[in-house]
Amino acid sequence: MKLSKTSEYAIRILSYMAKDSDKLYSAKLLVEKLNVSDKYLRKLMTLLSKAGFIKSMQGRYGGYKFAKDIKNIYISNIIDAIEGSEKYLGCILGLDDCSDENPCSMHEVWVTTRAKLISTFEKTSLYKISQTEIIKF
Repeated sequence: MKLSKTSEYAIRILSYMAKDSDKLYSAKLLVEKLNVSDKYLRKLMTLLSKAGFIKSMQGRYGGYKFAKDIKNIYISNIIDAIEGSEKYLGCILGLDDCSDENPCSMHEVWVTTRAKLISTFEKTSLYKISQTEIIKF
């Protein structure tokens, strides 16, 4: 189980921006620092803007900045906005008919692990991430 590339990049971008959450970030700077293609970055920034996490400032000295407090943006919010959390709720083996009544071989292990994973996503804010000593984005 792995996050989609789009969610990975969205979390990387917002985590980078959260280190100085009041700053205005140019697309050029984000492309250079995060090694993301310009086209892909702009697509992501549009998605993140529509989700209400950031806002775009137009003009020569424009860029992106947070539209809301990073204490109120959780990893779960980002994943939901980018890809939805449904893929993390199903069977780890991809079986359509796996359930508590009809469990697969990994069901019990996955139910516990999934609950911990979702809880971690729901409790981890960009603010919390910004307070860590991050080396890589």
